[in-house]
Amino acid sequence: MKRFLIKTAFWMVPLIGLQLILGAFADGNTDDNYRHFTSQATSFIMGDSRGSQAIVPSVLNEKIKHQKFDNFSLNISHSPYGPLYLEAVKKKIKPDTKEAVFILTVGPWNLSAPKNVSAMKDLPENEISPLKNMNFYNLNPNYEYLIKNFNHSWFQLFRDRESQGKSNTYLHEDGWLEVTVDMKESVLRKRTAEKVEFYKLFAKDQAISPLRLQSFEKTIDFLKTKGQVYVVRIPASKEIMKIENQYRPNFNQVMQDITRRKNIPYFDFTGKFNAYQYTDGNHMYKESSKIFTAEIADSINAYKAKLK
Repeated sequence: MKRFLIKTAFWMVPLIGLQLILGAFADGNTDDNYRHFTSQATSFIMGDSRGSQAIVPSVLNEKIKHQKFDNFSLNISHSPYGPLYLEAVKKKIKPDTKEAVFILTVGPWNLSAPKNVSAMKDLPENEISPLKNMNFYNLNPNYEYLIKNFNHSWFQLFRDRESQGKSNTYLHEDGWLEVTVDMKESVLRKRTAEKVEFYKLFAKDQAISPLRLQSFEKTIDFLKTKGQVYVVRIPASKEIMKIENQYRPNFNQVMQDITRRKNIPYFDFTGKFNAYQYTDGNHMYKESSKIFTAEIADSINAYKAKLK
């Protein structure tokens, strides 16, 4: 038995050492979520992939004084508003946070759930989101994330490291997902058509969820104890906005009612959808994202000025 243990250790120690070395190469190329689990935050952005691509923390940092932002938006499957996302926020935020700024991005999709879901425990992200099994959000490298949620060979971490060039979907240290794609008109039309068809089908199975609205309000209540909360609706292309408006015509009214009760501002930018470029009709192109983020910052600064 002793000899067996010695032989096992002889092989295991080098293997563990190799894993530790490979894990140290995890970075913004690893996947679209890894860096969300490598640092805690004070001021941050919440939402889905529309928010992860449309709001650039570095632009907010330049325009809003005394804040350092982190974009803690994942995607519609992994971070819709719900108990799981709220618990993740409580782990992500620095415990002593105060006087911070929180931007909660909303749309019909991240407040919807399948029509047959009537209990919190049955929300789909409980099964598929990396938020479901993570305890540590401030480790770099974060071996917990790699072990639990990186389903590829760890040699890929070394092969695809960012020092060899940024990937087309590069997750910055501050959580901004920078997407670089072909923006030729013919390619853009094809991607947009595919996204329109996706949301037409998606809408048939979904409904605005009282469960998500309840969790959204609880998220607001929690963050209000740490700072000022702003709710922002991000625009999409004309085709996607048409689907959203048919899906839930009174969505803005629902948001206005909630934000009025919570005494926080609601900035709806959907009336300006034509002012921006989109990579697929749904997600804002990175250059438009910088302009859009600056407009959010201007709205926040104007609101703060009114309070003085």
